[in-house]
Parts: sequence; structure tokens; C-alpha cells
Amino acid sequence: MKRRQLMGYAGAGLVTALVTTIGSHTEANAQSGGLSVQWLGHTCFLISGGGVKILANPFRTVGCTARYRAPKVSANLVLISSQLLDEGAVEDLPGNPKLVYEAGVYEFQGIKFQGISTDHDRKGGRQFGKNTAWSWQQGGINILHLGGIAAPISLEQKILMGRPDVLFIPVGGSAKAYNAQEAKQAIDVLNPKLVIPTHYRTQAADANACDISPLDDFLNLVQGITVRRSNSDTISITANKLPEDKVIQVLSYKF
Repeated sequence: MKRRQLMGYAGAGLVTALVTTIGSHTEANAQSGGLSVQWLGHTCFLISGGGVKILANPFRTVGCTARYRAPKVSANLVLISSQLLDEGAVEDLPGNPKLVYEAGVYEFQGIKFQGISTDHDRKGGRQFGKNTAWSWQQGGINILHLGGIAAPISLEQKILMGRPDVLFIPVGGSAKAYNAQEAKQAIDVLNPKLVIPTHYRTQAADANACDISPLDDFLNLVQGITVRRSNSDTISITANKLPEDKVIQVLSYKF
């Protein structure tokens, strides 16, 4: 990673009172006006609102992401869940975005972020290390991106995560992320309003180098929850139009 170009800010562990201010402090309108959410493939999303563009988990195009387009889009801030190939590829991103990749509390242009450390595998982090789940409010909406979480959510983590309005959650399994059953259990714990599945097999996958399951494995397990399918990779979300009960929102990727 080009640390000289994309500055990383070290956090202070799972529970911290430290607030690291990233760049200049500008309130703008970051806490009102809703969001635009664009799916760039896998666990990567561009979340725009309040004059701020946040890019989560840009990836390299290999394995399960082989036929996605490289997510080299302009953003003000880049959030990284881990430094694995599918969650932490920041080379050649346009402009000079700030990069945050460790658990801790941060502030950027009036938005406070909580990076929450979780295990990236089912072996206490001994296989793939730690994953950082990111929680913040933007456009008046509480967002939680779980990255590549694979371990159950502890009580302490749940307190830090709160109840998300919008939850980005991996559902495709493998050794380093939730499978369908684990995702369902986490959704029951967090009780989000809108669920956006991530980390599942699509036609982007190299058939010989991808070990994650398709989305339907998850959708078949959560029958009874409303599923909305968009024919676009982008949706708009406003606080006053969030569902009262859980809804699963599936975005489309244009190959």
C-alpha cells in the first residue's frame, strides 16, 4: 500500500476514548440529506452524502473478484476492513483520499467513525488476523459495514455497533467471512432496518479460485424477510423512508 500517498491513522483498540481527526474539520451537511450507495463489487461500496464520498474496501481483481472492474473511483475517505487482497487494495486510487485501516475512533469532515475490531476467521484471528467493522452516521443514517467478519458478535461489539439503519454484511462464507447461517444470526443480533448483502459469488468469480457461495443460499435461508431487487448498482436512501422492519436490498452489477 502506498502509505506515503494514502495516510493511515492508527487506532486505539476496541474500546477507546481517543478521537483522531483526519484532515481538516468541516461540518458541511454530513448529517442530513440522505445517501447514495453504489455497489462496486464484492464488499466495496461508494457511499456519498453530506458532501462526503466514502469508499469502503477497494479490492484487487483476482479470484472471486476477477471479472469486476477495479474500483478506482474518486473518494474523500477510504475505509479498509483488512489488508487482504479483497478488502485493502488502495494502489492507484485517484486523487489523494485519506485512508483508515485500524480500529479506533476517528473524525472526518464532521463525521465520527467507530472502527470495531473483530476476528476475520473462526480460529480467534489466527488464520486471517483481525477485521475492522466500520460504524458511522452520514446523511442522517446510521451505517454499519461489517467488512469480512467471521466470528459471532460479542456483547461488547454489539454495544459499539448499536442498531444500524443500513447494514452491509457478508453472506457467502469461506474461511474468512460469514456464511448464510452466520449472517442470519448476526442480523438477528443487530436488528437493522435495511440489509445489503456483500461477499457472495457472482459471475465475476474465477470458477477455479473462488470458494464463496452465491447469494441465493442466503436468500433461501431468510424467507419471510422482504427482499427488494434493484436493476441498478446504485440506490438512494433517506432516513424518513427507511423500512420499519428488516428489508434485504440486493443491488445489481453491470458486467
